[in-house]
Amino acid sequence: MTKITIKETQNPAILKFEFEDFITQNQSFEFKNIDEANASPLAQQLFYLPFVKTVYISGNFIAIERYSIVEWDDVKDAVAEQITAFVDKGGVIINIDETTTKKQPITVYGETTPNPAALKFVVSRMLTRNAVEYKNIDQTASSPLAKELFKFPYVKEVFIDENYISVTKYDINNWDEITLEVRSFIKQFIENGGTVLDESLIEVATKNDITKDENFDKLDVTSQQIINILEEYVKPAVAADGGNIAFDSYNENDKTVKVILQGACSGCPSSTFTLKSGIENMLKSMLNDEAIKVEAVNA
Repeated sequence: MTKITIKETQNPAILKFEFEDFITQNQSFEFKNIDEANASPLAQQLFYLPFVKTVYISGNFIAIERYSIVEWDDVKDAVAEQITAFVDKGGVIINIDETTTKKQPITVYGETTPNPAALKFVVSRMLTRNAVEYKNIDQTASSPLAKELFKFPYVKEVFIDENYISVTKYDINNWDEITLEVRSFIKQFIENGGTVLDESLIEVATKNDITKDENFDKLDVTSQQIINILEEYVKPAVAADGGNIAFDSYNENDKTVKVILQGACSGCPSSTFTLKSGIENMLKSMLNDEAIKVEAVNA
C-alpha cells in the first residue's frame, strides 16, 4: 500500500502529500484546471473535488492549493486516502510521453529564517536527497548553481537540501535589495536546464545521512539512539528554517554530543539557544539522562 505523508507549507492554502519515492524525475508540473491536466490522470481526478484550485507535481510530492470554501483539517485525510487508492489501483500520476516536449516552468519563492543573514529559496521541484553545504566557491565542484551564486559579491555561503537553497549573505547588502535578483537567477538557471547538484561529485555524505551509512551499525547504542532522534524530531524542524543538523560524535565519558550545524543554522544568533533549550533538553528527556550536553562543532 502506498504511504502518503501530509505536510504543511508556508502557504496555509497549500498542502503537500509526499510519497516515499520520487514520482517525477527532474520535472515539475503545475495544473490550474482539469483541461490543463491532460498529462496527469491523477490531477484530473483531484479537480473533481470542488475545493481544488491548483495541483503541483514535483519530485516526491503532490501539492494542492485549495479554495477557501473548506479548511484543510476537514478534508486532508480524505484527499490522502483518494490519492493512495488511485495509485494502489495502478492509476497514472504523470504520463511522461505527453510532457517531454513541453518545458515546464518552476516557481521559486523566498522564506525568512531565524538567521537574519540567511534566506531560504524554495523551489517547486525536488533538487536532492543529500544536504550539501558550500563555504566558498572552491568547494563547488559538485554544484554549478552554487558556483554561479558565489559570483554575486554578497553571497557568503550556500546550502542545498531537498527542494530549497539557503543563501547566507555578507552584511554589505540588505535582503530587500537583493532577494528579487537571487530568486530570479535561481529560477532562470534551473528552467534553462542548469545543473543544481551533481550527486556523483559529492565527496562526503556520511555525516549528513549517517543512518544510511555502513558505519551506523558500528556505533554504540546511545549514538544510534541520538541519530534516530535527530533524524525524526530535529531535522524536519531545522529544515523548515533552511538549515540542517548532522551528528558528529558522542563521548560516553563526559556525555557530550557533538553536532554540525549547516545552512541557515550555521552562524544563527539563536542556534545556541536552540541547542541548549531545545535539542539538549529533548535528548535528556528521551534518553532519560540529565548529564547529556550538546555542542556544535562549528559554533
